[in-house]
Amino acid sequence: MELHLTLVFNGLATGMLIFLLAAGLSLIFGLMSVLNFAHGALFMFGAYMGTWVYILIGGWDSNLGNLNFFIGMAAAAGIGIVLGYLVERFTVRQVYGNHLRQILITTGVMLVVGELVKVFWGPNVIRVVQPEFLTGYFAVGDVRLTYYRVFIIIFSTVILALLLFMLKKSKLGIVVRAGVENSEMIQALGINVRKVFTLVFIFGTMLACIGGFMWGPYQGQVNPAMGLDLMLIAFIVVAIGGLGSVAGSAIAAVLVGLSEAYMAYYFPPGSLAVNMLIMAAVLLIRPTGLFGATR
Repeated sequence: MELHLTLVFNGLATGMLIFLLAAGLSLIFGLMSVLNFAHGALFMFGAYMGTWVYILIGGWDSNLGNLNFFIGMAAAAGIGIVLGYLVERFTVRQVYGNHLRQILITTGVMLVVGELVKVFWGPNVIRVVQPEFLTGYFAVGDVRLTYYRVFIIIFSTVILALLLFMLKKSKLGIVVRAGVENSEMIQALGINVRKVFTLVFIFGTMLACIGGFMWGPYQGQVNPAMGLDLMLIAFIVVAIGGLGSVAGSAIAAVLVGLSEAYMAYYFPPGSLAVNMLIMAAVLLIRPTGLFGATR
């Protein structure tokens, strides 16, 4: 029982981190119909930028204590906003409605961003330690729960709650949800869908960059391959959860995280294959995903 509880806890933490990457991708794909293959690279750039600031400030001024972690998170969010605007404005906006060109141009952005990471920070793995106030663990019975994983679960749950509240209660959220269903009708009603597209793209990129920064201390490192490795997982989550569904992305991410945790313990080489099988099974039963709207 202790083993299973530990695996569930670890899988939940992994899943909620994946959710931060997949939620923005789901909204971008669902609302804008954009196949953004650069999303993983933006996730990686946010990880490197946040980690660089986190380590730099920690070594520069130890009096800041644990604030350097949150300053690093803010730096990741900030670079996410900047990158989101630049990528949407100068690349994605030019290829709306053309999936082939979207794949080509976002793949190009992915390669460029990957090379920029190597130019700025080098090709080597950078070791990342968890912030001091989140090191260690506490025990619930015989199960050890690490503080950092608990922080990830709480933080991601708060983000999920805020996203759901925004989508259900705010005017922007209503426009976004309506745009997922029928963007042409929203445009006909006089709403500037292009601005909404830009905001959604920026917000999705910002979430990915924050998730990338938090992934570093979780794994103990950041590396130039992390974006590509997690990009496939994010697309699997979006396919399982359904396009444009934040709740679906959260549930699918937890499902993927749990499957990875169990497979990593029992049969590590089969982790990705199991997730692909789960996706195939869901799509065979419900082609729109668990919570995707039927068009």
